[in-house]
Amino acid sequence: MAYATLESHNQTPRKMRLVANLVKGKKVSAALESLQFLPLRAAEPIAKLIKSAAANAKEKGEDVDALKVRSIVVESAGVLKRYMPRAFGRASAIRRRKSRVKVTLA
Repeated sequence: MAYATLESHNQTPRKMRLVANLVKGKKVSAALESLQFLPLRAAEPIAKLIKSAAANAKEKGEDVDALKVRSIVVESAGVLKRYMPRAFGRASAIRRRKSRVKVTLA
């Protein structure tokens, strides 16, 4: 069993989950192949994260070809709050959400 974590990625968790749900339960090689041709921005960091978890497993002496993506969890890593001036002296909030992704291979 191997783990890898992406601590703070500047993309909303909802958009990251769309990509994460596609690779859940697949073999590592199949997951990387499907992410390679996916036209979403979240595909590249999730692919790098799966490669990192596979490298961690290889370092422990596990067989990388037999590993599957056991779980991939996307959660919120906080919100960067900014304000934009609006009419009549008001301000409206801009909420830039961040994601934290945890991958487990088994």
